[in-house]
Amino acid sequence: MNILFIHQNFPGQFKHLAPALARAGHNCVALTLRVKEPTKWQGMTVLPYAISRGAGQKTHPWLVDLNTKVVRAEACFRAARTLRDDGFTPDIIVAHPGWGESMFLRDVWPEARIGLYYELYHRSTWPHMHFDPEFDRHPDKEAEGLRIRLKNLNNLIHLPVGDLALSPTEFQANTFPPPFRDRISVIHDGIDTDLVAPNPDVRFEMEDGAVLTRGDEVITFVNRNLEPYRGYHVFMRSLPRLLAERPNARVLIVGGDEVSYGARAPKGQTWKQIFIDEVRGQISDADWARVHFLGRIPYDRFVRLLQVSRVHVYLTYPFVLSWSLFEAMSAGAAIVASDTAPLHEAIEPGRTGTLVDFFDGAALVDEVCALLDDPERRAAYGAAARDFVRAHYDLETICLPQQMAWIDRLAACTPGRVGD
Repeated sequence: MNILFIHQNFPGQFKHLAPALARAGHNCVALTLRVKEPTKWQGMTVLPYAISRGAGQKTHPWLVDLNTKVVRAEACFRAARTLRDDGFTPDIIVAHPGWGESMFLRDVWPEARIGLYYELYHRSTWPHMHFDPEFDRHPDKEAEGLRIRLKNLNNLIHLPVGDLALSPTEFQANTFPPPFRDRISVIHDGIDTDLVAPNPDVRFEMEDGAVLTRGDEVITFVNRNLEPYRGYHVFMRSLPRLLAERPNARVLIVGGDEVSYGARAPKGQTWKQIFIDEVRGQISDADWARVHFLGRIPYDRFVRLLQVSRVHVYLTYPFVLSWSLFEAMSAGAAIVASDTAPLHEAIEPGRTGTLVDFFDGAALVDEVCALLDDPERRAAYGAAARDFVRAHYDLETICLPQQMAWIDRLAACTPGRVGD
C-alpha cells in the first residue's frame, strides 16, 4: 500500500509505526515541517512543506489558534495537491491533526482511508481548567472558557476527515465526546522495554567529571520543558526541605527553558529561572551544588539517567501523560507521582508507585524520603512498575502489534466523504 504520514515534527508519535510499515514492504511517504529538503529515513521518503504566510495578524484573539492551524492546513493542502498531481495516491493517510495540517486531506484524496492521532479534546470545566489557582489569573474566567472551547474547532473540523482514530491513554481518549470517542482505539505509542531496562552497572557521567552509579542517592525529575503544567513549581518548592533532609542526595533535573503547555512566563523570564530565584535563598551553597539542571539530553544519556535514579518524581496537571513516566517505570525506578487523573492508569498506590496531592509539597518530600529509607519497598515498586509497563505498554509485544492491527482495520474501512 501507499501510506502517507502527516506530522509537523515527523516522526513524532509515529516513530515506531512508520518504519515498521516501511519494513513490511509498504511505500511510506511523510510530509513535515521538520526537514527543508526531501530526505530518506528508515526506508521512507520524507518531504518538506513550507508555511508561506504569517499567522494571527488582525485576527480575533479567540481565533488565533484556529488561524494558525488553517495556515498550516493550507500549506499542507498545497503540498498534498502537488504530490497528487505528481502521481502519488495514498491508500492510507495517518496524521496528527493537532496542528491542523490534515484538515483538507479528504478534499485532495477522497478515496483514501484516513486515521487520526487524537491527543486531547479541550474542556472548559474543572479540573481541565482552573486546576491550579496560582496561575489561573484570567480577568474574565467565563470568557476564557469560551476561548478554550473554540480551540476544539480544529477537532470538530477533523471529525468528518478521519475514518478511525487512536489515542495513547484512556484519559486522553475520554476527553473526546461520543462522536469522536466511538472511533478511537486506545493504543499507546509503546516503550522499548529492552532498551529502557534496569542496569545495576550503569554509570552516569556528570559535566564536572563526577560519575554517579546505583550506589548514589539520585532523585530525578523530567519534563520536556520546566513549567507549571508539569509541576515544576511544586518540585522546586520542595527542594529546600528535601536537600536538608537528604544530605547525600543528588537531584537531577531534565528539561528545557521553553513552554510546551499553558501560559508563558512573564515577559523576558522563564519558569525555570522564576522558581530557581524563589527557592535559592532558602538553600545553602553546599546543598545547591547537589542540584543539577541538565537541560535536554541525548536519549542514550536519558536512559542512563533513569537507570541510575533511586526515586523518580513525576507531576502533571490533568493533561497528556508523558512518555518519560513509562520510561522511568520501565527502567525500574521507584515513582512518586501526582494524584491526578492521568496517573490513575499507570500508578497503583502501594504497588507500582505512590501518589501524592499535586499541590502538597510536604507530602512529596515525605514520600521521597520514605522510599529512600526503604530499599526493599523501593525495589518492589520498581519491579512492579517495570512488570506493569511490559504487560501493557511494551513496544514489540503489545503496542506495535496493536498499531499494525489498527492499520489493517483502517485499510478495510470504507472511506468517508467531507460533510457526511
